[in-house]
Amino acid sequence: MKAYVLVNTELGQEKSILEALNMVEAVSRIHTVYGVYDLIVEVEAESMDRLKEIILNKVRRIEHVKNTITLLTYG
Repeated sequence: MKAYVLVNTELGQEKSILEALNMVEAVSRIHTVYGVYDLIVEVEAESMDRLKEIILNKVRRIEHVKNTITLLTYG
């Protein structure tokens, strides 16, 4: 399973969040972007339950992450 997580950060905290995301094993790519969201994080896991656990307990709990939107892929 793969998901893209759109992340809003607190102003100026992109670098610290990027460093923390690099420590999450299931994160395969991170893109810094301009616009409504600050980061796009690609997360891969063996099941929907594991994907949910990673996003809720690892990505969303990183200090200075304001909010996220998760886009699940299929096919």
